[in-house]
Amino acid sequence: MVIGVTMINVVPGQEKATYNELCSLDGVKEVYHVFGEYDFVAVIEVQGLSALNKLIDQIRENKSVTAT
Repeated sequence: MVIGVTMINVVPGQEKATYNELCSLDGVKEVYHVFGEYDFVAVIEVQGLSALNKLIDQIRENKSVTAT
């Protein structure tokens, strides 16, 4: 089991929709809306590093996500 934490930036005005999309992804255990340089912090729990990399890539493919 691998637990990872990633910070995420999104397109302004897309926070609510992106939050809901992040929460629906398998492996995303918690999503926090934060203030400052990043918009969200996501806690991820998956079976291995390969699965972690795939999930991060999936998050990056979201058109509302500008950076991780």
